[in-house]
Amino acid sequence: MLNKIQNVLHEKRVMCQHVNKTTFEKTSVRPRTFNLIVILSRPPAVPGDPQDVKAAALNSTTIKVNWKPPQVRDRNGIILGYHVHVQEIKEESKSLLNEPMQFNVLGGETLELNVSSLQPDTTYAVQVAALTRKGDGDRSAPVEVRTPGGVPNRPALTIKIMEREPTVTIELEWSRPSQTYGELKGYRLRYGVKDQLLKDVHIKGSTSTYRINDLERGVEYEFRVAGVNHIGIGQESIKYMRTPEGPPTGPPTNITNRFQTPDVVCVTWDPPTREHRNGQIVKYDIEFHKKSDHNNVIFRNVTKTKAVFTNLEENTEYVFHIKAYTTQGAGPMSEKQIIQTEKDIGRAPMSVKAVATSESSVETWWETVPSRNKVIGYQIFYTMTAVEDLDEWQQKSVGLTNSADLVNLEKYAQYAIAVAARTKSGLGRLSEKVLVKVKPEDVPLKLRAHDVTTHSMTLSWSPPIRLNPIKYKISFDAIKEFVDSQGITQTQNIPRVEIILSDDVKTHTINELSPFTTYNVNVSAIPSDNSYRPPTKITVTTQMAAPQPMVKPDFYGVVNAEIHVILPQASEEYGPISHYYLVVVPEDMTTIHMNPDQFLTDDLLENIKKVPDDHTLPYIAAKFPQRSIPYTFHLGTGEEKEGLTNFKLKHGKRYRIFVRAVVDTPQKHLYTSSPFSEFLSLDMRPPPPGEPPIRPNPNVPTDNDVKVSSQRKEATYLWVIGPVIAAVLLCSILVILFILRRRRQPCKAPDQAAVTKPLIAADLNSSIAPSDPVEQRRLNFQTPAMISHPPIPVSELANHIERLKANDNLKFSQEYESIEPGQTFTWEFSNMDVNKPKNRYANVISYDHSRVILPLEDGRRGSDYINANYCDGYRKHNAYVATQGPLPETFADFWRMCWELKSATIVMMTKLEERTRIKCDQYWPSRGAEIYGPMSVSITDVQELATYCIRTFQVQKDGEGESREIKQLQFTAWPDHGVPDHPAPFLQFLKRVKSLNPLEAGPIIVHCSAGVGRTGCFIVIDSMLERMRHEKTVDIYGHVTCLRAQRNYMVQTEDQYVFIHDALLEAYICGNTEVPARNLHSHIQKLMQLEQGENATGMEYEFKKLGNIKTDSTRFITANLPCNKHKNRLIHILPYESTRVCLQPIRTLEGSDYINASFIDGYRYRKAYIATQGPLPDTTDDLWRMLWEHNSTIIVMLTKLKEMGREKCHQYWPSDRSVRYGCYVVDPIAEYNMPQYILREFKVTDARDGSSRTLRQFQFTDWPEQGVPKSGDGFIDFIGQVHKTKEQFGQDGPITVHCSAGVGRTGVFITLSIVLERMQYEGVVDAFQTARILRTQRPAMVQTEDQYQFCYRAALEYLGSFDHYAN
Repeated sequence: MLNKIQNVLHEKRVMCQHVNKTTFEKTSVRPRTFNLIVILSRPPAVPGDPQDVKAAALNSTTIKVNWKPPQVRDRNGIILGYHVHVQEIKEESKSLLNEPMQFNVLGGETLELNVSSLQPDTTYAVQVAALTRKGDGDRSAPVEVRTPGGVPNRPALTIKIMEREPTVTIELEWSRPSQTYGELKGYRLRYGVKDQLLKDVHIKGSTSTYRINDLERGVEYEFRVAGVNHIGIGQESIKYMRTPEGPPTGPPTNITNRFQTPDVVCVTWDPPTREHRNGQIVKYDIEFHKKSDHNNVIFRNVTKTKAVFTNLEENTEYVFHIKAYTTQGAGPMSEKQIIQTEKDIGRAPMSVKAVATSESSVETWWETVPSRNKVIGYQIFYTMTAVEDLDEWQQKSVGLTNSADLVNLEKYAQYAIAVAARTKSGLGRLSEKVLVKVKPEDVPLKLRAHDVTTHSMTLSWSPPIRLNPIKYKISFDAIKEFVDSQGITQTQNIPRVEIILSDDVKTHTINELSPFTTYNVNVSAIPSDNSYRPPTKITVTTQMAAPQPMVKPDFYGVVNAEIHVILPQASEEYGPISHYYLVVVPEDMTTIHMNPDQFLTDDLLENIKKVPDDHTLPYIAAKFPQRSIPYTFHLGTGEEKEGLTNFKLKHGKRYRIFVRAVVDTPQKHLYTSSPFSEFLSLDMRPPPPGEPPIRPNPNVPTDNDVKVSSQRKEATYLWVIGPVIAAVLLCSILVILFILRRRRQPCKAPDQAAVTKPLIAADLNSSIAPSDPVEQRRLNFQTPAMISHPPIPVSELANHIERLKANDNLKFSQEYESIEPGQTFTWEFSNMDVNKPKNRYANVISYDHSRVILPLEDGRRGSDYINANYCDGYRKHNAYVATQGPLPETFADFWRMCWELKSATIVMMTKLEERTRIKCDQYWPSRGAEIYGPMSVSITDVQELATYCIRTFQVQKDGEGESREIKQLQFTAWPDHGVPDHPAPFLQFLKRVKSLNPLEAGPIIVHCSAGVGRTGCFIVIDSMLERMRHEKTVDIYGHVTCLRAQRNYMVQTEDQYVFIHDALLEAYICGNTEVPARNLHSHIQKLMQLEQGENATGMEYEFKKLGNIKTDSTRFITANLPCNKHKNRLIHILPYESTRVCLQPIRTLEGSDYINASFIDGYRYRKAYIATQGPLPDTTDDLWRMLWEHNSTIIVMLTKLKEMGREKCHQYWPSDRSVRYGCYVVDPIAEYNMPQYILREFKVTDARDGSSRTLRQFQFTDWPEQGVPKSGDGFIDFIGQVHKTKEQFGQDGPITVHCSAGVGRTGVFITLSIVLERMQYEGVVDAFQTARILRTQRPAMVQTEDQYQFCYRAALEYLGSFDHYAN
């Protein structure tokens, strides 16, 4: 590859000496010789240096700089302007003096600049750099220019502090310039706050001192003094000084208070005004007491601008005042503030109690407050950290009740709970706090509903852990809304029913329930004293049933060979109506004795093609979706719609019709048919005069269902109403008989084939439907939910997700809840007694129609069963198998399944144990081979990476000679609770799965614990990524619906459903940035080219895309606390809460657990690195605490202490003698000056117990103060040396890396460490995803485009060191 590289400035192989310091002995350093890698220069990216730069002095303080643009071939974009850099040069040594000055020139056409305010008689170096959208280009070679002399040279300047109190007064003193070049007329003094406009003072004569009063405290000032002669102003002497702090001279301001409850007051304030602050405020003192009692004063010392006082007495005046402190002491007290509590606070709720009802919920109850019509509800406060400030507690409002459920709590955490009554004017007094642990011990456990039918359910539970009940109480009720047959929305209240059972009963069947009703079911354990205990609660929805009986269709009249009929509507009490069929039955002896339910839907649909040849066949004339069935319909129009034909009617032929209402179930096609209409024929009467009838409006009373003309004769009423009355009486009798019959069989499913039939036909080749299973489902089952949630174009995905996430994910919740739950297929094999022990969870079963069927073993009953289901992918049936985490008794079945299905890949989405619970048993050998029934499994390779693990097995079956390789990929970064913070690591894992799975292999076997939640996420995301590549759309809703018809509960939580969307959006935004290492050079060349039709390169676009990560302040809670803000070097570079390094808190010291540092995953290990900022003077002790507590024995420093004249890092280590930092004594042992870095060794001792460790610090010294290194070669060697030392000497802890802010160079170091290691193991490079994953763990990692490009360039240079890539 290398001999084809273009734009290479030079290519050479160098032999050099490199110190390989495998042991760090002071006495000897052993050199090692080796071949350096080939050095490849990158294609130019930023503009080259401007040409023909010239500088000339205009006067003693101004120069003129001229230049020409870079050569055309080196411009690399449109020149937007220039930067002119000017710096003073020391005459003797030609070294640079003072801080560099930069002047900005806007516009690429401007090619000159006058630079003023320079020093006379001084030599300056001038450089010019062109500017594009990319940034600064290369600087031109320095051009020297000297300003004219003849003016006084620099006087020597000193500063003395004369007064510190009450204000700062300083005195400037200077010496007479040694050369005045004529008469010295006086001096010019300029002073002010550094980097702000300076004040000019002109001093005449020979005065050499000047006093300045009233300077602000704790502020850095700049002072400049120059002599003045007849020519002008001389060279300036420059000094900087920070004024000393003093105690505040003013009190805190904007003091306010508000009552959180009538006996809890919250006081807030602002710091003293700037002119009275006199430094940084470090704390506040508050004195708080009753106005009438000066002896019992409450003293508070806080760092926040807020304090809370509790347990106040009613009708009492309280007084408080506040003062602020700097490091120099306290300021004055504020004026006393008075607050008055209410005259009648009223009592708090009494006897507050709380009990955990599940591992994430608690019920609390209390004695209500006598209301006197004042109480309108209650406010519940709850928290894991019971601080006095109620604003920090979580809250829940309830109405006039005496109990409340608190949900979504942390498992096993302890919560404090308090309750206050709520009135129209605010909250009442707060109750006593009660503590409760979220661990259910006094309630029945594992409450489940089994065998749920239309009219019954079976409940089962386990006894409480701690409470010994004397009996159990079951209670249930429901509130149901539905649309009845008149179109009226009905609300049905099903009253609470209570059942008392003895203590030895753990299961109970409830009968006489209503179909399609969601019941609130409670089971309570009653203690021996019969006191109240909260119940365990679940909701159970009974199955849908066929609709209740309808009335028969009615005749209206004949017009133009069409019969007009009136159609009935069905009640939706037993389930929503999916659609209606209008069925026409011609008079024929074969059907004359059949009732409507005996005509099967499939037969009627098949007859459509046969009716033109056989007019005696019954057929479906029309289909009406949902509630759109018309009141009147014209029979015999000949129209075709949705594949159905409303055939023209024959003269002399009689017909009967009925309406079939089909319930919206995806599996059983439950329906009810109306009675037959009377016989209809074309020779019947025409319709009555007047307007055609419309369906009666249920909200408007009317005398007649059919509107007719008022001019009609009495006889007309009789011949219309008479038959109607007779028909109604007849229908009433039929309805009663019908109801009696249906009570015995509520779930009508005449088409028995449809009950257990899979949603997608097994014979795929016989269908002309789309090849994608989800599209097939959309075609075959056009439910309202599917219709209202169509596929989403990927270009609209971001906007779609934003809409769903609005209002706290409201629309996401609604959409997720609307997905068909499945659970309505049969699972007889899962329920067989012989198979029940094979199910990890009793409620997660395997549908019969889609289950994986194993070959029977020795004819043993149940040996063909495993809790696993086939699941469809994109355009591929049975692309996956979703299964539970194997149990010890199913290990053999699991490996048999892998063998029989010829699967080559197992995807494991769980750890073996999470939150102390076994999620999956280890079904593979740790080493060597294991026998599982007829299967022999040997482990041949294990590759453990940071977020996943790859295990390779050789599998054999008894009696078969072949051995097969099966890989298991286990994703280990899914958190124990919820979903991953960011989808990037999961997408990387999924890509690896796809790359390792052979094309000809059987289905991918996916499991988590139950095999439904995370398993469903994997299958949906993988399928949708495939769909995005082919169709540019996603159909998440449709695919989840499809999967739930193949295995119950697929995609188990709303969080998982949201995560699927986030993952697909991430994949769409980022695209595929992984490249084989052998293609890296051509890939970089492509990135360096301008995008078609754009004025930016691919590299610019890729870097911009890198920053497309949304964050909000809730991700930086601890970093933003007032007590921690001063610990952050930069206000916008803060650690995420989820990845921040936590220190052991120091008692009574607020914020002592905080340091600006983040854990970062490496290629092979989680939390392999700590990325942190360069310590500040205030945070040095914290750094040593962190290194010790997290066992980090290697620290990488990527900055100098000062760069560009500014402090980048405080010196946090001792130079020549031991220094104590907090509890740790640090002893310098040795220092080695290597060509590109300094290695320091320290002995760190814990002064509390005398234990010690050796810590090594690598300081890279070759990183330029601006930009990035010209070559990545030295930095790659440095990375290698650090990691080699870690392997030889480092303990298990992370490598700590810092620069100044801890994101730029630090990000480059960690990115390259991961990229280079991955290149070695996998032969691929993905700098983009590596840096993006880093940015999900710490903001702004790899901070500039130069640094990002440097990662690519260094990876390419590293590539050159491998011979097999050099061909």
